[in-house]
Amino acid sequence: MEETTVWKGHSSQILNLKPFLICGLIVLLLLAALVMVARVNENIPSLVLWTDLLLMLVPIGFALREWLKLQSRVYELTTERFLITRGIFSKQTDTMELYRVKDLSVLQPFFLRLFSLGNLILQTSDRTTPTFVIEAVSGPKEFSDLIRKHVEACRDRKRVGELDMNESIPD
Repeated sequence: MEETTVWKGHSSQILNLKPFLICGLIVLLLLAALVMVARVNENIPSLVLWTDLLLMLVPIGFALREWLKLQSRVYELTTERFLITRGIFSKQTDTMELYRVKDLSVLQPFFLRLFSLGNLILQTSDRTTPTFVIEAVSGPKEFSDLIRKHVEACRDRKRVGELDMNESIPD
């Protein structure tokens, strides 16, 4: 069977709400400072004006970087694997075979629940990535059901089962 993409998406930008608010507040404070200088002195010295405008670029650039960082994180569920690609300029892709998923949890903190978002936490038997976290996705319960369905189908195709050696055998 050929591997096909089942779902592809991003984390919600709501994760960036705090940095966006802080950056917006800094820009507003810089604008307020500029207005106050303009009230005191009708002719704003060009050095003050340009310094203030250049200082505004710092929080705007930071907010843009945070937006790009989150936007460039791509989650992809295929019929065989789960992939997370990260990076703005250099890309890194973490891959986890679906048959390695041992447990799947849905975590919906209050703040994310307000926006119908949640985190999925996949516990795996993969040595390099024992915990796979998918942050702030919409419809987390439905998405976890979709992942579970494909994990089971992948295990059936590969004839793979889970054997936990840490459990004790009843006498």
